[in-house]
Amino acid sequence: MVKFTDNIEVLMHWPNNKNYLKVEQKQQYWDDGYLFPIPAISFEQSKAWRNELETIETDWLDNGLSRPLNVYKRVNAHIVMPIAHDIAAHPAILDVIESVLGPDIMLYSTEFLIKEPQTKHLVTMHQDLAYWGLGEIDGIVTAWLALSPASKQSGCMEFVKSSHKTTIIPHEDSFDELNLLSRGQEIKVDVAEQEKTCGALSTGELSLHHGLMIHGSGPNTTHDRRIGVVIRYISPHVKKPNEVRDYGVPMRGNCDRGNFILCAPPKGLFHPDDLLSYEKIREDQAQVMMAGAKGNTAMYS
Repeated sequence: MVKFTDNIEVLMHWPNNKNYLKVEQKQQYWDDGYLFPIPAISFEQSKAWRNELETIETDWLDNGLSRPLNVYKRVNAHIVMPIAHDIAAHPAILDVIESVLGPDIMLYSTEFLIKEPQTKHLVTMHQDLAYWGLGEIDGIVTAWLALSPASKQSGCMEFVKSSHKTTIIPHEDSFDELNLLSRGQEIKVDVAEQEKTCGALSTGELSLHHGLMIHGSGPNTTHDRRIGVVIRYISPHVKKPNEVRDYGVPMRGNCDRGNFILCAPPKGLFHPDDLLSYEKIREDQAQVMMAGAKGNTAMYS
């Protein structure tokens, strides 16, 4: 069963590290549609999280889970992996998000997006909001945390400046096995190299981008893994069209607005109760995320 939070206020009581963005940084985010680099997490903490993640990868790769481990890492990791929730709930990151969304913050999704060394996997240019069924909204922001260096050579994100001021552009699905996106989706517009801004990050640094931002990333040509934690936060004031069920984990402020089903943090690593919740959430979200898909939807099926 999906877990309703019994005491929302307790979950949202975090120490205030005052890591808020400056006025000019906030303006830059709204002008450009992205902001980076933002120093957020110490190298030591980032390394500890990387070690914990890689230990999970080793211990759980063939440990009887009903789905491939990569699915749990890529889709709503915060429902079944405490490390994902802990990263998303870190006060330093939440302070940054509060600067953009205001004091009421829900966690919408978390994924570990990893490019292995010397691989051709990439992310084609796309807009996140094209497939989420949320419409063209400002009330969602993606934070991208580097747990290893994200450089041009390792396949860091690339943004098209101010493209968030457009509407949702038509996309087409390729379901290419080298494309890390769920449908291999790509905008039906050619983006010249000179239009792309390289969003390089050092370990522990953060970037933000708007849900309408056109962005993508290239292959990893280095000898280290490129490990990013993609964290999407949403304002609880957002109302999903057509009364479609959707889910969020309260992070700060008043999230009990009736627009989302509120979930609690995971009880443990791949806890049986959390796995049941995970399947229900996947089932509901797949109806929107995979609507109209004509290829392999294994990531959400």
